[in-house]
Amino acid sequence: MPTSRWIARILGPTLIAVGLTEAINIDRLAASAAPVVYLNGLVLFVAGLTIVQGHNRWVRAWPVLVTLTGWLLFCGGLYRMVAPAAAQMSKTVTTYGLLTVLVAIGGVLTHKAYGADHCQADPPPPRT
Repeated sequence: MPTSRWIARILGPTLIAVGLTEAINIDRLAASAAPVVYLNGLVLFVAGLTIVQGHNRWVRAWPVLVTLTGWLLFCGGLYRMVAPAAAQMSKTVTTYGLLTVLVAIGGVLTHKAYGADHCQADPPPPRT
C-alpha cells in the first residue's frame, strides 16, 4: 500500500489539474498541431508505462485506480503517437464527461493519499 499512496500523491493532484485545465483550454487544445499531439502522446505513454511497471496491482480496493490510470495513460499516449493528426478533443458533453471522471479519479486518489487516516506518521524503525 505505501507504493500506491506514493503514486497517488503525485497522480491525484495531477489528474485534477489536467482535467480542470483541459476543460478551461479546450478550444486551444483542439487546435493543436500534429507534432504537439505526438509529443503529448509520448509523455503520456512514458508516464503510463512507468506507472504500470511500478504498480500493476489488480485488487478490489482503491489502489486499482492507480493501475487503471497507468493503463489509460499508456493506451491514450500510444493512440496519440500512432494517430497525431486524428481529432483529439472537441467541445462535447462526452469530452466534458471524461474530464469530469478524470477530476473525480484524481480527487479519490488525492483523498486516499493525503486523507487523515493515511497521514499518520510512520512508526519509528525497531531498535536493534
